[in-house]
Amino acid sequence: MTAFANGPAKDPNAKQEFGFSFFPFLITFVLMFISWIVLSGKFDPLLLWLGGISSFLIAYFFHDLLFPNMAPGYLRIFFKFLRYTPWLILEIIKANFHLLYIVFHPRLNDLIDPHIIDFKTDLTSDIAITTLANSITLTPGTITVTAASDGVFRVHAIDKPSAEALPGTMLEKVANVFGEKI
Repeated sequence: MTAFANGPAKDPNAKQEFGFSFFPFLITFVLMFISWIVLSGKFDPLLLWLGGISSFLIAYFFHDLLFPNMAPGYLRIFFKFLRYTPWLILEIIKANFHLLYIVFHPRLNDLIDPHIIDFKTDLTSDIAITTLANSITLTPGTITVTAASDGVFRVHAIDKPSAEALPGTMLEKVANVFGEKI
């Protein structure tokens, strides 16, 4: 007798799977709909309905792209990352002012002293390594040249103070977000 004789086979984890994938779908839908409202600025009922349908379809087909793995600690990491973001923005602003100082200084050629520095971190997860590499690159005056999966980084810095600041506090903050020991 086949499995289909009494109907399709029931998966005992089907309900758990649905609950597991519904949360990423819901977050994606809400983010897409809020983005649609902010970018369109339209509040007509028909347009809100169409925006809702579009957001639903995007969330249905692509929720796993934004939230591929909803591990139990995922929300804690998400909220820690939200706390990390303002600090990173402040560091980007400070680095912009540092570059403005260099660019408008009369001895520009004396201040620019490019450095390539190598350092190894104890970061193990790919997302933590990628976040650190992107954070370094987002900060003006530094560019991540390579970031290996074993935590070895090569970074170009425009001057000595920018090079000396690496990896510094940024590494500690990223390790804290992802719960890694450094």
